[in-house]
Amino acid sequence: MDYSSLGPGLLVEADGPLRIVTMNRPEDLNSFDDGLHTAMRRVWELLVDDEDARAVVLTGAGRAFSAGGHVPNFIRNHNDLAARRRDIREGERLARAMLSCELPVVAAVNGPAVGLGCSLATMSDFVVMAEDTFMSDPHVAIGLVAGDGGAVTWPWLTSMLTAKEFILLGDRLPAADAARLGLCNRVVPADEVLDTAKAIAHRFATLPAQSTRDTKRALNMHLLDSANTVLNFALAAEYESFGTEDIKTRVAEFTAKATRRADSTPQAEKSL
Repeated sequence: MDYSSLGPGLLVEADGPLRIVTMNRPEDLNSFDDGLHTAMRRVWELLVDDEDARAVVLTGAGRAFSAGGHVPNFIRNHNDLAARRRDIREGERLARAMLSCELPVVAAVNGPAVGLGCSLATMSDFVVMAEDTFMSDPHVAIGLVAGDGGAVTWPWLTSMLTAKEFILLGDRLPAADAARLGLCNRVVPADEVLDTAKAIAHRFATLPAQSTRDTKRALNMHLLDSANTVLNFALAAEYESFGTEDIKTRVAEFTAKATRRADSTPQAEKSL
């Protein structure tokens, strides 16, 4: 299977029967620009068609798993209705594609998993977290409806009350608490995250292929039913929230912060 069309932002490497999928935008904490967003949606279809693949490890390059939304896109989507529509539609397709992937997916959460990054972890089948990191879904706190997966998965993994607490308030959930509440399976030292995830994925890979894939499909039907109930409304509401006064204020704050950062950058560094 040729994964090169996914571009440099998403790398897929073979480790025997495993496919190691790495979000590869470390300079931006693996936030989702247009290229990574599209690649992450497409990769699940390619993985299912990869006849030699038996399990997947999903991780991030550098010090983050994923910071979620890309701030320039956030600003753009406030002003550009067509781009906003494309992003929302892509978010729906990504969530459905990942939940429909038949291969077991082990998330190696090597650093912060925020927003869409948090949703990717909770849509995985097994989650390994570094002991010094956290999950967070701050959509509501910045003025957006939590439309890209959290409202689908959290009530299944935790409880409705816990889901409401952390999705509405957007608080950081340290790894130990994530494990206690059911959002991750293992908490290990940071330098052991990837190896632990690979070891678990290799266990999945040795199981009989048909029984593993179809049992995962059966289990994920609960999540897909929830997606069918929740996702269209949540994403339509997220589309609407991009046009609110709260978001206008956030966009102004982000723009001012970006301007200050650019003005404080030495000229030599700007030219790099």
